[in-house]
Amino acid sequence: MPQADTTARRFSVHARHVDKHHSRVVVEDSFEAAAVSYIEHFSPVMSLEDEPPNISLIVRDLGTGQEHCFTVNLESGETSYCE
Repeated sequence: MPQADTTARRFSVHARHVDKHHSRVVVEDSFEAAAVSYIEHFSPVMSLEDEPPNISLIVRDLGTGQEHCFTVNLESGETSYCE
């Protein structure tokens, strides 16, 4: 039985409001999955008093250098590209 191709890549993720040296490396299949993994495991403490409680993340593919910025609502999980 052939093995399934894995598309896992290494990403560097950090919250936009903190310095890059606070970034974490995650291995995921996509930019979006890397952002979710960061939120689930490493995200800095945010105040839920913020309206809405959003965090903006910079996600960089360590293989290509390509970057994306996402804003994640911490209550609903809704994700969108940064403005």
